[in-house]
Formats: sequence, C-alpha cells, structure tokens
Amino acid sequence: MKKVNIIGVPEHFNLPWHMAMEENLFENRGIELIWTDIPEGTGRMCQMLAANEADIAIILTEGIVKSISDGAPVKIVQEFISTPLQWGIHVAANSTIKNTKELEGKIAAISRYGSGSHLISYVNAQYNDWDHSELKFQIINNLDGAVDALTNGKADYFLWEHFTTKPIVDKGIFRRLGDCPTPWPCFVIAVTASFLAKEHSTLNHILEIINNYTKEFKQIPSIDRTLANRYEQQLDDIQEWLSITAWSQQQIDRNTIDLVSKTLKELGRIEEIVPIDKIIH
Repeated sequence: MKKVNIIGVPEHFNLPWHMAMEENLFENRGIELIWTDIPEGTGRMCQMLAANEADIAIILTEGIVKSISDGAPVKIVQEFISTPLQWGIHVAANSTIKNTKELEGKIAAISRYGSGSHLISYVNAQYNDWDHSELKFQIINNLDGAVDALTNGKADYFLWEHFTTKPIVDKGIFRRLGDCPTPWPCFVIAVTASFLAKEHSTLNHILEIINNYTKEFKQIPSIDRTLANRYEQQLDDIQEWLSITAWSQQQIDRNTIDLVSKTLKELGRIEEIVPIDKIIH
C-alpha cells in the first residue's frame, strides 16, 4: 500500500475527497491516502509543502502561486474548483462600522502571512482603491482566533469564505458587510516536486479517482443534505453554495496563472513573476 499525505481545509469544498476515501476508492488502487485537516488554511499548507511535510494540498490558487514564486519546490497539477471563492467581509456584530468603505486604515484579521485571508485583503484594497501599502494586520491563526480578535477589538474586520462563516453570522457573533469574490478559480491541487518526481503514476491514479468523483458529485442523491449535516450549515445556504460552485477536472488555464502572478506583483506580494512552467506541471 502506497502512503500519500494530503492536506486541505476542513470545508465543504473537500467533501468529495472524504467520500471517495470512505468508499475505499483509493485503497482499491493500492493507495493509503492520509488526509489531515489544516484549519489555519493556505499559509500553513504552503509551509508544509515547502518543508515536505505533506505530498499534496488542496489549496487556494493565489497562495500557492505566491509560495512557488517565492521559491517553494511545488507544482500545480490541476484546478480543483473552477469558480471564484466568495470571501465574506466580516466585522464584530457590535462594531460601529456599517459599510466596507469605513474599513480603510483598519486592522484586518488574517490566519497568517501568505494565507488567503492575507492576500485577499490586498485584492479587496485594490477593489476599493485603497493604498494597499497602508494595510494593517493581526494574525489570528484560525476561525476561533478570528472570533476572539473581532469580539475583543484586536482586529476590525476579517475576510473568510462566506458560507463557512455563515453560522457565526447567524449566531450574531459576526456581521457581514459584503463579499469579495476572487478574480480567478479558487482552489487547485498542488504537489511537491519530490512527490511528482518519484510518484507520478500514483498521482495519476489519485487524480483519476477524484476527477471521476467530482464529475458526478452534484448528482449524488441528497448531497445537499449530506453537506448541510456534515458541515453544520443551513440547507438553503448549502443549496445556494452548490449553485455557484463547480469542480474542475482540468489543468488550470495558463492565462489565469498569468493574471494571478501579475496581480500579486502589482500588489507587492511577490518580487518577480516567474515563468508559468515553473508554477504548473
């Protein structure tokens, strides 16, 4: 049995992996896929890939492009979610801030530097024509840390996936001011260079299995109820999320990588734009 370490966020996007594992689809091919949830998100996963602490990651596009551009020995092997991520823009429920324009110059909570919440704060600043060099941050590590930071005034606002944070909004802990969609497909499958070199055949089996699964994922009977139950979401929220989310079975478009790289360079998040072939396999 070939052991493969895979990491991802504990969010509804990744349910196809868990269901395929529960059905022993990887084991049937001689692969022991060992999944680890990383609630700290993309910044932490980039560190783990760079240190060879994982073989594969389901990771935010902008985060891994930055990591590879900074020298991490990793390649994108496929797009996973072909639609944008809806980043909810949140403040504490009792905050005096009423709209996103009032966030200029305020402190953003981020899971860590290089994370999606960090990088998308720059994209949000660009959308609003703010001076992105003036952004301020408070590291909060994970969702629980964000609740603490906003509730106790350590940070003023927090960007995180709209539907993951919806229960916190519903409980009256956060208030959502709006959404900041990514200008590109949100999740990709990234693999360390060492795994790619040694286990190319194993990777092909893994991609074949997950791609066959995601092709039919939305057609699984009562998948909306399964998602709502497993991720403690309201059924109508999950149905809305499913309607705007699409899984991909293709490599990410080169023009998309070019857009991500140019945006990161323009926002001062990378020093140089590296050749696309250094980023994708």
